[in-house]
Amino acid sequence: MIIRKDEMKRTVRNEMRGGTGHVTVTNLMDEGTMAHTRLFSTLTLEAGCSIGEHDHVNETEYYWILSGSGIVTEADGEKEVGAGDLVVTGGGASHAIRNSGNETLVLLALIILD
Repeated sequence: MIIRKDEMKRTVRNEMRGGTGHVTVTNLMDEGTMAHTRLFSTLTLEAGCSIGEHDHVNETEYYWILSGSGIVTEADGEKEVGAGDLVVTGGGASHAIRNSGNETLVLLALIILD
């Protein structure tokens, strides 16, 4: 199966999960077509934009930072992340992310159901 770029659904979410600004979500595949997976998307955050704190119960979310930089908030505090870093959140833990830089932050988000 090949899914072409122009077939992928793109939406803009304002104040995603209580965050600031907007996030452009490009669904690489639709939720109903993936086994054991709830989300497989790229998330694009312009400077100053964020995704608010949210938890992951019975699932694990992976953020692979493709470009840009940001701050991830986890239970033990804030951590800087940049291109190539992988953020893993599961087991009921929560996290948030914000673009703290001047360039666009792009990440691949994957949520696997536990």
